Amino acid sequence: MRTSNLRSKRLLGLILFGVFAALLSACTTSNPQSTFDTQGPVARDMAVLFFVILWVGTAVFILVGSVIIYSVFRYRRRANQGDPVQVHGNTKLEIIWTVVPALILIIVAVPTINSVFFAANSPRPAIQGGLEVDVIGHQWWFEFRYENPDNAQEQIVFANELHIPVGEPVNFRLDSVDVIHSFWVPKLAGKVDMVPNNDNSMWMQADVAGEFFGQCAEFCGVSHANMKFKVIAESRADFDAWLARQAASAPESADPLAVEGKELFRSAGCQGCHATKSIMNLGDDGKRLRGRVGPNLAHVSSRGYVVGLLKSSDDGTYVVSDALVQQNLKTWLMDPDAVKPANIMARRAAAYTNPDKALSEGQVDALVAYLMTLK
Repeated sequence: MRTSNLRSKRLLGLILFGVFAALLSACTTSNPQSTFDTQGPVARDMAVLFFVILWVGTAVFILVGSVIIYSVFRYRRRANQGDPVQVHGNTKLEIIWTVVPALILIIVAVPTINSVFFAANSPRPAIQGGLEVDVIGHQWWFEFRYENPDNAQEQIVFANELHIPVGEPVNFRLDSVDVIHSFWVPKLAGKVDMVPNNDNSMWMQADVAGEFFGQCAEFCGVSHANMKFKVIAESRADFDAWLARQAASAPESADPLAVEGKELFRSAGCQGCHATKSIMNLGDDGKRLRGRVGPNLAHVSSRGYVVGLLKSSDDGTYVVSDALVQQNLKTWLMDPDAVKPANIMARRAAAYTNPDKALSEGQVDALVAYLMTLK
């Protein structure tokens, strides 16, 4: 029995050590979605607030825990000891342990309120000339829309990759077309919910150029964990050049396989859900239109991540490899449900729901050839 108890204690110790090690590993700044490696003012302000609350909470925990441990040993019941003296209470002590927690909450509330207002109010809102981006959540991908610099009545539409200029506040209008999502780029800003028909807003700024990972932070269905995107922070000149390229149409290809793929794209009904032009007009009242069901595919072959998941570079850099893009597109078209379970295309497109209209590998190759021309 004694040996069994010893083994149980050792096992419990190993489990606790493993849990503690896992918690510590989650705090490393090298993680691509670490909230401790802040690269923007909003994330940095929230990290400071986190540590303020953490250390205040730690101090309270140690103080209260110490008092409890002291009381357990100092006032424990001893042998042959009768009932303790019954007292009404200690008014002074009760006032102290009511006032002190209230003061602690007030102290913590001040930086908390400051952080809330700091995160909510952009230093350069759109009305003052700041860049504004519409972000729309779908199951399970993100749509981004920028105002066309050459025409205020048009928007440039993109999917799953968000480009922003370095060192500038960027304003976001958040919406959803289906369920509640949550927009989160851990290294740049906090998370804000995307609620259908109830636009929320936020702002963020990247202090350094680079790539940052974003994620939906609100459970939104089967492929919630696969609802990812990337933020590309670049110089203002590079951003303006990128936006101009997105506004332009992809060149037409005379390659026979690509031409076949283009015709198949139409005949198979793909264009019913996907647009291949990045420009979208605003409504007569200036409001944003709902758009297509699926991601905009204009310039799809230039994206670093296909479907928001499949990498297009071996070494993790933003140098897009055509070979990997091509393979990723084929992987997706052959079996989209295996890549992103329960996605709309796998559930609704006739090519995947009707065996008589299923795509052959040759047809998939033709579609990929066409999509590869959309740069």
